[in-house]
Order: sequence, then C-alpha cells, then structure tokens
Amino acid sequence: MPGLDYYKTPEPVPVQEAVPQTPVEESSGANALIATPSPEKPLKAGVYYNPRLDPKNFLEGPLSWDAATRLRQLLARPGIVVAPGICDGISARCALEAGFDCLYQSGAATTASRLGQPDVAIATLNDFVQSAQMVCSLSPTTPVIADADTGFGGTAMVARTVYQYARAGVAGMHIEDQVQTKRCGHLMGKQVVSREEFITRIRAAVIARDSIPGGSNFVIIGRTDSAQVLGMDEAVTRLKLAADAGADVCFIEGVKTAELLTKTVKALEPKPVLVNVISGGLTPSFTCKEAEAFGAKIIIFSLVSCVAAVHGIRAAMQSLKKTGTDFSSAKGMDPKAFFEVMGLSDIVDLDARAGGSAFEVV
Repeated sequence: MPGLDYYKTPEPVPVQEAVPQTPVEESSGANALIATPSPEKPLKAGVYYNPRLDPKNFLEGPLSWDAATRLRQLLARPGIVVAPGICDGISARCALEAGFDCLYQSGAATTASRLGQPDVAIATLNDFVQSAQMVCSLSPTTPVIADADTGFGGTAMVARTVYQYARAGVAGMHIEDQVQTKRCGHLMGKQVVSREEFITRIRAAVIARDSIPGGSNFVIIGRTDSAQVLGMDEAVTRLKLAADAGADVCFIEGVKTAELLTKTVKALEPKPVLVNVISGGLTPSFTCKEAEAFGAKIIIFSLVSCVAAVHGIRAAMQSLKKTGTDFSSAKGMDPKAFFEVMGLSDIVDLDARAGGSAFEVV
C-alpha cells in the first residue's frame, strides 16, 4: 500500500553541519511509526512527513481548479479561511451567492436536514457522502470541508470514508476522538476513546489518502472533544499526537475563552488550527477577525444555515397557519427569482449554447 511508505523506518540521513541535530524523542501514543525524513531537517521519531504535501509547495501560483489543492493553498497563504456551515443545496447556493471561498458540511446540520434528527450518531456514511456529492457538484472548485464524525467504525471504515469523500469531491474532512455513540461537540456528556485509538483513526485516514492513485491533496483534520472530558492539557497533547501521525490541521472542539484558543494555537505551531463557532455553544461567538487575531487558520460556523432555516421556516409556517396565505413570508420572491438562486440562468445558458430551445421562454 503506497500510503505506508511515509511510515517506514528511514535510512540514516547525513545532516549538514549548518543544520543542528534534533534530539530523537520517544514516540508517544499508539507506538507511532517513523516517517520518511525531511531533506531540510532530521525528523523526530513518530512524525509523519510527505514532502509532496509540504505547505511551502502551495504558497505560490494561481489557485488550483482542484478543490483539495485549493484548500491547501488557502491554508498555506495569509488570511483566515472562513467556512459557513451548510445543510443542503439551498444553503450551499446561498453561501456561494454570498461569495464564500470555502464551505463546511456540518454533521449536525446534515443530520438535521436529511433525517430530521439530532446529532447523536444517527446519520451514516452514506448519508454524508450523498449530501457531499450534491454540495460539491454545485461549485466543484470551491473547497468543501466535511464532518466525518468518528470515521463510522474501525480503520477499514475510516479508510473507506476517505476514499468516498475524496471521490465525491470533498476537499478535506475532520475525524474525532469521541466514542462511536457520539454526539454534537457542544452537548454535555461526551465520552472519548483512548489516545491510541484516536491516533489509529488519524493514521488510517492519512494512509488511505496517500494510497489514492495519482497523489491526492485531500486534507486530514484531527479533531479532539477531550477538552470537556479530560481537560485542555490532554486535548492539546492529543492534537500534537494527531499532527505527528499526519493530520494537516488541528481542531479542538469547545474552546471556552480567547486565551485558551491563543494558547492552543501557540502550543500546536506550526500546524493550522480550526475553531468551531456555534452561537450559544461552548465556544464564544468569535468574529472572523477575532479568531484570526487569536491565531486560528480556519473558522467554521456549523449551524449558521440550519438555525436560520428553523427560524425562517418556523415563522413562515406560523404565518401561514395564522393568515392562510404565504404572501408575507415570500417577501416578493416569485418562483423564477427563487430558481435563479438555484442556478436557473446557468441551465438556460447551457441549453442555448448547446443549440437547445427548451428554455427560450422561462
């Protein structure tokens, strides 16, 4: 399996005198394996390294048409990546219309919109993949970061998740350390697996990504929910181990203060850190500028679309029930205007350019 190449024990590499030797440390966690050494500096024991995915390779040049490559470019370059949570095709269309450069397929929002259920380990891999296929097809070059929960099982299922997400067009995914009967990260009563099991999940995802023929740039994000269970020190330790195992980005759920976020970012440098903001959740309602000032590289707003949908749809239904008409809730939007948000003009233009006449009048 090609993905295993980056975990093989390296041959001794001569180091130039100008480059100081890095002392070898004991590997932590799940008996972390040794990666192929960087040509720039000696590698610590247990640290994954794939020179093709080094951030410096994504600093220059035009933004790629490939969504995963584009996400790596955004991560390597200045500025925070803002990804609003989307729950369906309508919310995805609205986010794209607003001009966002990255989208976030929230597990909670997807479970709610597709199944009408809470985020308590009810949705399956198939639910998430089907949603991702639709969302990614709307703007194939726009990176979509997708929630992958716990990976939906053991290492084989984690790998299968990576393959299916990548095939669907997802640019990156986050995988967490909750038990299989997981819940939303902003609910109480969470339980987490051992460090070893968490790192096994990360390693399985990395190996699967590196096994994709042609060299995939798919981004692996390690998420820990352990801060509320075992404390911030343990959470940071787990993310350090995840980074050593090959996670491209670190995601600490439920950071409760700006000071803790700043300390976390500092402790995990140079790995980019993702922060999840949910109004009324465990994390304060940081603005994008505030999160960037604290050092976060990605900010996601997981429930921004589905909570807005609940408020809007609830008000519309109550108005219809009370007045017997949808006139006020429509706010002047006729069917054609609605379909324009859904891409009607693109369909009409395609048909005309292809020589069709089906939509000469709409």
